[in-house]
Amino acid sequence: VQLQASGGGLVQAGDSLRISCAASGRTFNKSAIAWFRQAPGKEREFVGGISWSGGTTRYADSVKGRFTISRDNAKNTVYLQMNSLKLEDTAVYYCAASFSAMSTLTYQYDYWGQGTLVTVSS
Repeated sequence: VQLQASGGGLVQAGDSLRISCAASGRTFNKSAIAWFRQAPGKEREFVGGISWSGGTTRYADSVKGRFTISRDNAKNTVYLQMNSLKLEDTAVYYCAASFSAMSTLTYQYDYWGQGTLVTVSS
């Protein structure tokens, strides 16, 4: 599976933004997909994830109620809708795929996209 994240940009606090993760490979629809983010000087952290069927989602407490993950297996794409963005959401966002159960742990993901930068300004 090859992943490519896109859609990042510069937004103001309170704005919304949707980023996408496009995948290639026939087994995409059998993989759990997660979004992680990494801010400057900080470790990569779990943002949210979605099961292969889309039936289960999980979010970090810091984004719960503001971010929504969805997937369109027909388009081999996973989306992260980010609402009410805050300054602390500024980071490079990475999507990752796992053929195991969805996890919050980076080492359980075998495939990673290149990241897309989201910058939230005041």
